[in-house]
Amino acid sequence: MTALDVTLREYGPALSVPLGSEAGRALATAGILQSATPDPGREGHWLLRAGSRVGAVRIPGGAVVRIMPKTPVGRLFFLLGFSLDPARAWRDSREGSVDTGAYDDIVPALAHAVERRIDSALRQGVLQGYREMEETALVVRGRLREAEQVRRHFGRTPPVEIRHDAYTADTDENRILRGAVEQLLRLPGVPGPVRRRLAHQRVRLADALPLIRGQELPRWRPSRLNSRYQPALRLAEAVLRGASPEHRPSTAEPLAVDGFLIDMNKLFEDFVTVVLREALREHGLTACLQDPHDLDAAGLVGMRPDLVVRTGDGRTPVAVVDAKYKVEKADGLLNADLYQALAYATVLGLPEAHLVYAAGRQPERFHEVRGTAAGQDGRGVRLYQHTLDLSREPRLLLSALGELAGRLAATAPQPRS
Repeated sequence: MTALDVTLREYGPALSVPLGSEAGRALATAGILQSATPDPGREGHWLLRAGSRVGAVRIPGGAVVRIMPKTPVGRLFFLLGFSLDPARAWRDSREGSVDTGAYDDIVPALAHAVERRIDSALRQGVLQGYREMEETALVVRGRLREAEQVRRHFGRTPPVEIRHDAYTADTDENRILRGAVEQLLRLPGVPGPVRRRLAHQRVRLADALPLIRGQELPRWRPSRLNSRYQPALRLAEAVLRGASPEHRPSTAEPLAVDGFLIDMNKLFEDFVTVVLREALREHGLTACLQDPHDLDAAGLVGMRPDLVVRTGDGRTPVAVVDAKYKVEKADGLLNADLYQALAYATVLGLPEAHLVYAAGRQPERFHEVRGTAAGQDGRGVRLYQHTLDLSREPRLLLSALGELAGRLAATAPQPRS
């Protein structure tokens, strides 16, 4: 009997799928789908409806659930590549800055992209570095571990308990790359040729210890020595953090699924704010992501706008932007978003606030709020809604956000001459 293979569409209609109770409960509690509930009309079936997460997972019993994105895969990985490595992407904004090959499904494209980047990173050889080692040895080198020596071998030498620095390939960088390769080899739907290349990369990284499930990922620091590894490391971390529940903090709830998922809400927010931040730097402004503020004087109600633009010294707020990966309602209005934007503008003392959507019927619209007079001309606070059509070419997406950055910069106070 072959395992069940279910294909859902991002924000698509619910499907009735034959699932066991264990698999259904795993999907319901994992937060992967917008909803997973028993089908009241069909015994042994569950109604599954996808939300903003796209990708593929394997659940208990071997069933595979694939969630197809509305955005073309090549465009999706352009957004991902820009969000992970904005400095490099800003210099090279071509679609394909993350090489997805000819694959039009997320998992094959991801596996291909990671393998190609790891191959490029290892082209000059496996990166080695110094790592502190503790061991029992017959000769003394490095530093003697006196407490361990007394506890384990009191009155006997050798052996000796020592601590020393070893030049090894067992570095944090190589552990992360190996962990990503092993995670991808477990994913459903990785094509045979890509799987064989991944297995080859695992052999090249065999001297790095495997990651331990339940522990957080090693922390590496960008440097001149690991510069050739950095594109691969950023994509590998995306695989491990977005796809691998076992590498979440130990305090998080364990998940009984294995796969890779991208949250399109988070991806869109990251892309919009990172592009605006890079563009605003060219205007001499500072952009603060997830800038914390209090709505009330007592500091009991917190809020975090996606992006607050400040003057170059970081002191004075200039503009505020919130990104929304939402489908526009039939009447074109998203009232809760407007209330939120108004709260941001009010707290920051700004005459306007901006909302950026991934879809909409109009490129832009604005609302002037009654009963407010934030502008010097006596106008009410203005709330702007912008649409960023993700089906457009990458250069057009960047151009649209660049124009928005220019508008935001134009509201900044001019330095005194």
